[in-house]
Amino acid sequence: MLKKIVLASNNKGKLAELKAMLNPLGLTLVSQAELDLPEADEPFRTFVENALAKARQASRLSGLPALADDAGLCVDAFGGLPGVDTAFYATQFGYARGDDNNVKALLEQMAGLAEPAQRRAALVSTLVAVRSAEDPEPLIASGRVAGEIAPAPVGSNGFGFDPVMYIPEFGKTFAQLPVEVKNANSHRGKAARQMIELMRERWL
Repeated sequence: MLKKIVLASNNKGKLAELKAMLNPLGLTLVSQAELDLPEADEPFRTFVENALAKARQASRLSGLPALADDAGLCVDAFGGLPGVDTAFYATQFGYARGDDNNVKALLEQMAGLAEPAQRRAALVSTLVAVRSAEDPEPLIASGRVAGEIAPAPVGSNGFGFDPVMYIPEFGKTFAQLPVEVKNANSHRGKAARQMIELMRERWL
């Protein structure tokens, strides 16, 4: 019976969100940092390939089933970029890696784009789970939320690009929403619900 699964991420925000989202399954989710596992290389250009690489390494090194999330911001005006390079976006423009600098760099790059249609973007999350490092049938779930990049950060909940991800249906950024509302409607929330159904159907 599946009891424990390792999250192939050192991101505390992701760990907190996914622990809450996967709570209905009664699984213990431990981060790879707690097990002193190194981060995997992410050489690929798609979310699913990077997530699979991370999940396989975490499973191989821990001996446990593993779950990985590869997520990012896809901006229409940039042809879908930064995409898989989202976490390192700021470093392309001479800033140190980090959420605040990522937001700063993004707003600078979008400074000349004023129309809502020019500021369209989507947050995408791809979750991959494997029973073992050699699992030939990984579980793959994907969630996507479309919105617009706000002209300035608003709100204090969430992390990453949440303060500038404006969701028209709510009239607010993700960072302005209560945590439970954000989790229910976010890209990661959508992917997690798919993953729960897949785990129940195939693993539990």
